[in-house]
Parts: sequence; C-alpha cells; structure tokens
Amino acid sequence: MLGIPRRYSHFVFGTIQSGLTCLIAAAIASLPATAAPDFVKHWLASWLISWTAMLPVVLLAAPAIRSFSLRLTRESQD
Repeated sequence: MLGIPRRYSHFVFGTIQSGLTCLIAAAIASLPATAAPDFVKHWLASWLISWTAMLPVVLLAAPAIRSFSLRLTRESQD
C-alpha cells in the first residue's frame, strides 16, 4: 500500500497499537472531571480502569494490527 520497507513494520505496528491504546485510554480517563486535589486518586482509578479495559483489546487487536501493518509495508529488495 504505502510502500514502507518491511524492516520498519515494527514501527508501523507500534504506531498503530499505541494510537489505539491511547485513544481508548484517554476517552476513559476523560469521562470524569475532577478538581486538582483529587488528581492522583482520579488518575490511579482511571489508569486501573483503562488498563483493565485495554488488556483484552490489546490481546485481541494485536494480530489484526500486525496483519494490517504487514499490508502497509513491503519486503525490501536488498
């Protein structure tokens, strides 16, 4: 598709994976709005909820993302 050399597929995979992970985690963490004194408590609770939600997403999405990243790259002609 894009013609990115296959040797960079791990960067493509990481970019897609981190984007998906951050998108979902940020949405979960942004739902409740709290004042500054409650930040640490809110952050820890949001992190735990986000991590619990993301673990199955990452485990289930990783094979599809890996396959997609391989379609976006090509074997080098070295």
